Amino acid sequence: MTPMRCAILMTLALLAGCKGKDSPAPGVQGDPERGKMVLTQYACHACHVIPGIAGSEVYVGRPLDGLARRKYIAGQLPATQANLVRWIRDPQSVDPETAMPAMGVTERDALDISAYLLSQ
Repeated sequence: MTPMRCAILMTLALLAGCKGKDSPAPGVQGDPERGKMVLTQYACHACHVIPGIAGSEVYVGRPLDGLARRKYIAGQLPATQANLVRWIRDPQSVDPETAMPAMGVTERDALDISAYLLSQ
């Protein structure tokens, strides 16, 4: 086998094992594509910079990139999908002094939003 062919095969093998950026981690429930749409319906981008969502660069709330790599949500909840859904639906139950308003997000919408955010 030529060195060039060997290099191509190794590259293809490495790429085959890569998880796409827009793929949620194993075990994440919900529909990330629907979650992306729902994020805009709740106007989350009015306060947050969100990957893949067009909007102005606002920094009222923390940017929502890299949630899958964070250890905590709101500085106090272990970063699980269930806790992210809880935070999205009722942030004051976690931190009564948070500036994040309760937006009336449904359980399904919060699940899909969390699936999208955890895939970024």
